[in-house]
Amino acid sequence: MTDARTRFSGSKLILFVGAKLVVLERDPKPWIDWPGRLDFPGGQREGQETPEACTLREVHEEIALTLSETDLTWPTLSLHKDPPDWFFAAHLPAAQVKDIRLGDEGRGWRLMTPQDYLAAPLAIPPFAAMLARYLSNQR
Repeated sequence: MTDARTRFSGSKLILFVGAKLVVLERDPKPWIDWPGRLDFPGGQREGQETPEACTLREVHEEIALTLSETDLTWPTLSLHKDPPDWFFAAHLPAAQVKDIRLGDEGRGWRLMTPQDYLAAPLAIPPFAAMLARYLSNQR
């Protein structure tokens, strides 16, 4: 596990606000991964960040929420690329939706039910797979 904590590409957060997911609409730039698709908050690692620090920084940059490491659950590696990405989950009260503000990346954000994300044609396939895995662990 030590290697995976020091050798990883980035992180993503399956973020629930109430019963819905926070989903970002990626920019349609052809040089980025998954242009124009529906994304989860998160992104690339900077420097020697831990997976948790990467997640917290990216969430703050992308949607202006300040979370703490204690908010992060379900630390899981996604092996869809090398080096891998970390995925976490977090559940916030529905009232915190008022605190979300889009940063300088992406075309917008929305709330979606997990089922709607899983069925969305623009969902990112490996991210949908991680969401399905998370949901199956919650039953």
